[in-house]
Formats: sequence, structure tokens, C-alpha cells
Amino acid sequence: MTNQRPAMSAFSAADLELQERARRYVDEILLPLEEKAERAGGPLPADDVANIKRTALASGLAGGLHSPEHGGQGWNATQWLLVEEQFGRNTNGVSWYMPTAYNVWKSASPDLIDRWLRPALRGELHDAYAVTEAEAGSDPSGIATVAHRTDDGGYVINGEKWFVTYGSVAAVIIVMANVVVDGKKLPTLFAVPADADGVSTVDDPPFTHNYPHGHPTMRFADVKVSAADVIGEVGQGDDLQRMWFTEERIGIAARCVGAMQRLIAETTAWAIKREQGGARLIDHQGVSFPLADSAADAAAGLLMDFDSAALKYARADPKLIHGKASMAKLFCSEAANRCADRAVQIFGGRGYMRTNVAERFWRELRVDRIWEGTSEIQRLIVARSLERRGVDAMLT
Repeated sequence: MTNQRPAMSAFSAADLELQERARRYVDEILLPLEEKAERAGGPLPADDVANIKRTALASGLAGGLHSPEHGGQGWNATQWLLVEEQFGRNTNGVSWYMPTAYNVWKSASPDLIDRWLRPALRGELHDAYAVTEAEAGSDPSGIATVAHRTDDGGYVINGEKWFVTYGSVAAVIIVMANVVVDGKKLPTLFAVPADADGVSTVDDPPFTHNYPHGHPTMRFADVKVSAADVIGEVGQGDDLQRMWFTEERIGIAARCVGAMQRLIAETTAWAIKREQGGARLIDHQGVSFPLADSAADAAAGLLMDFDSAALKYARADPKLIHGKASMAKLFCSEAANRCADRAVQIFGGRGYMRTNVAERFWRELRVDRIWEGTSEIQRLIVARSLERRGVDAMLT
């Protein structure tokens, strides 16, 4: 089924072809592997992983926002969201096997791009991002990891990072550390090889979802890197990370919309088919009204997120985009959780089975209210944006 938009004319034929290509890929390659991944506790066999990577590359769906000269697709923000929305329809993180890389590599040197980004977009390696710490979660200003300059012009990194997504499989880890110069802390991103001396995994805890890759706790003890391993410039870490957070919050919102779309489609089909008490489930208001509320949430979230993407595409005020992205993530992540809970209830006992899409989303969507900034942090950003950017700017 092809998505219908309230303003389909806003999308070009190429945009819609890309969206449909992503939908086919999700339907034909990813969705059939969800239950296998669930029953296996997350990881898939090597032949399935190889097929996911191969078909993603053949379909032109890997590395969407990265430049074609680096192996990406060069999509604009709207095209990226059309694809992310489709990926959001997939459970169990099966799409995590697709070739991808963090956006901060755009600011890396040509040598770092050749060494890490190009192979990542070919599916030959994975990167990880290490920012969160035991005492620095929603407030990254509390980061204690430091990088001291050495006599040869390099750096020595010391610190411990939590929730290092992809850390269990990464070949390179993007580490946020404070370069200490004359007592001042300059937030800086470093490309640290995962096999460098002093890099170790302290813990690899299980999480609520069954995803293929872990989020381990990693320690960096006297890890030596060179000046060439700095991504961007010394002291530029906060700016690069803010860019990533803004982009990823828009992406999370899009994936949450995709999840809602699938939940509503499968739950509605079940409610139409299933009979109880001499009537279809959907003929009972206790079932139809929650579906209606979910449909309204999904439609509103879609418009909100594409508004953020349109501003990004138009290169609007980055601070306004930041506020709008936070508003989209806040609404869509909260709405998707409501939608999943309603779907579990409508499916009844079947909704509590891990082979049911509603149960899997019920677990998986919970983290979207936490990572890349909790709902509480998003509310703070939105409130400050209302004050500083203005109510009209935020609501129009």
C-alpha cells in the first residue's frame, strides 16, 4: 500500500519513487526476518546479514545523507525522512545491518573519510558513537572524559562511556572528550580505532529490545591518538554533536511515524476480521476510538516532522530547526508509545506474544522517549524556543 499524503504534490516523482523503493525493501527484505531475529534474541545468521547489506546497496538505500562522492546518496532532508519513515515500520532493528555512518564524518578530514567513512558506507565496517557517561546523560556538559596533549602533538584519552550504540561491533568509535588547554575544557570529537591499546568493554548489558548490536559500557585508559584523529577542529565537538542530535531527533520522529502506520494498519485489519460478542471488534467503540486517536496522532506527527525537514532543507535558522526537531521528537515518540499500548490491548492475549508486531513495538518504542535526549529535555528545548524564537515561529 502506497502512503497517501495531504499534499502529495509537494513531492517530486523521484521522491515518491524513492519512498516506494524503500517500502518494497522493508516489505521484501526486512519484515520477513523480524520473527527470526526475535526468536534468536536479536542477531541474525551471517547469510541474512550479507543479503541485507547487498540488497540495501543495490537498492540505493545506504548512506542517504552522505555525499555520493563518499559513497552516500546525497538525499535532501525530505527524501531522507521518506525513507526513514519506511525503516520505522521494521521491528527488531533489522535495518541496523544496513551500511550506515554517523553524520559527523562530514566534518572529518579526507584521510579519516577514506579510512572510516567510505568503508562504512560500503558495509565493510561499522562506527560507534561514545558520548554518554555515568554522570553525563541528558546533560552532556558534565562529560568527564579528557584528552591531554602529548609532546609529539597527539592526545591521550581517559574516560568511561555508557550506552555506546554499535560499540559491540564497531571498528572505530567516535569519542567525545574534553581537550584540556590551560585549564579550559574544549569538547572535541576523536576517531578512535576500537582495537587501540587501552580500549576495553567494561559491560555489555542486555536491554529491553532484541536488537542485533549492543550498547556496551566502554573504557578508554591512556588511549593514544594523533592530531589527525580529531574530527573537525579542537573545541568543535559541541557544535558537531548538536547538528547530529538535531538530525537524529528528526529521524526518530519519522521512524516513530512509520511504526504507528504499521501498528494502525495491522491492528485495524485484525479489528475488522475478529468477531467478539456477535460483532466485529472495530464495531465496538472501545476498539475503534483508540484506533481513531492513533490515526490522528500519526497524521499530526507526520506533518510536524516534515515541517522540520522542510526548514532544514531550506537552510532556515539552525536554532529554530533545533526547536522544531525537539518538538517533533517529543510528540512522535510519546504518540508512538500510546499507539503501541493501544494496539497491544486491541490484540488482547495475542498482543502479549513476542511474535506479534504490537508487542515488539511496545518494547522497542520505549527507548525513543529516552535516547538522543529524553522527553523532558525536549520539553525544555521547546519551552526555551518559544521564549527565544517566538511563539509564531514555533507554531507556524
